[in-house]
Amino acid sequence: MVRTGKKLALYGLFLSIIFSPALSSAQSSYFYRGLPYGSETCIHPIALILHGGFGIMQVENRSNDPFAVDYRTGVKNVWQNLSTPLQAIRTYGGKTFVQNEIVPFTLNQEDANYWPNYTQHLIGGGMSYRLMAEWYEHHRYPKPRLWALATTAIYHGLNEVVENDGYRGVNVDPIADMCIFNPLSILLFQSDRVCRFFSQTLNFADWSYQLGYDPWSRTLQNNGQNFSLKYRLPFAPSWSLFYFYGTHGEFGLSYRRKNGEALSAGFGLTARELVDLEAPEGSRRLTADLALTAGIFYDRHNSLLFSCIYSDRKDNMLRINVYPGLVRLGAYSPGFFLLLDRDNRLIMGMNLLLPVAVCSYL
Repeated sequence: MVRTGKKLALYGLFLSIIFSPALSSAQSSYFYRGLPYGSETCIHPIALILHGGFGIMQVENRSNDPFAVDYRTGVKNVWQNLSTPLQAIRTYGGKTFVQNEIVPFTLNQEDANYWPNYTQHLIGGGMSYRLMAEWYEHHRYPKPRLWALATTAIYHGLNEVVENDGYRGVNVDPIADMCIFNPLSILLFQSDRVCRFFSQTLNFADWSYQLGYDPWSRTLQNNGQNFSLKYRLPFAPSWSLFYFYGTHGEFGLSYRRKNGEALSAGFGLTARELVDLEAPEGSRRLTADLALTAGIFYDRHNSLLFSCIYSDRKDNMLRINVYPGLVRLGAYSPGFFLLLDRDNRLIMGMNLLLPVAVCSYL
């Protein structure tokens, strides 16, 4: 009966997207406007899949070699848990599952797995779905929401497989993500009212890094799906509360000029590495060891042009991203990034207006 209900719910979601009306020109500018500069030039379905699918590789104790992932075991174990969710939850502990993954009962870091479920899967995932629908509409694809659904489904599935990697056993994280938060995110951002609130009131935007691949070390570099929010202060219209987040979170302030340019700064915490916690035998419970981080950001009309982020960690201690539209070389305006670790190794990548930049150690 449970499986039948799940199938009917997914079928209803699928039909609602297929038969949803095409995005009108007025509706298609909530999150993607086709700006020829800044972080908007990096928005692409392949970039979303790679940023979201391999996001866990940002932590220090995970290899950033996509060819080192045990995809076979990951697919089998994720499917095993998704196909028998109640059994997995009983083994893990139903009350613990609800407290850690669903309901924000506690602010204890070790028990707050619900935080990325809400911020990244529900809100970020929903915005990414609508962003892709608008991207496909802008590029004149038929049924843009169906294309967006396929893109987000691939990136969510890849995300769970890569996070699982070679682990075998009970893993309730994909159950919370794939059965609850990811479907709800799509339903939530089907609403124009919701999109209008996040776009116009919170100035929600995708500020992901410029993804790079180093063919010599076969590693992904500078990967990370990031979002920014700005809530304008009613008593000081030029100033906004600022939040930049992904596998990190920086709170601060943003100052906006009349020409649409804005300078923002924030500080907070970032995930340094994953830590195994005590869990029932045969199950898995992870949390993140956190480190301090701070950054400054410069954008034009909410499309990021420059960011400089310092983190108290070994990898990517200093991360500088210069997006297309800030620096000009004749008629061409390239983007590039620089990464510095504690061993003083410098990695540089050049954005050639492709979904993935080419980079190498210097």
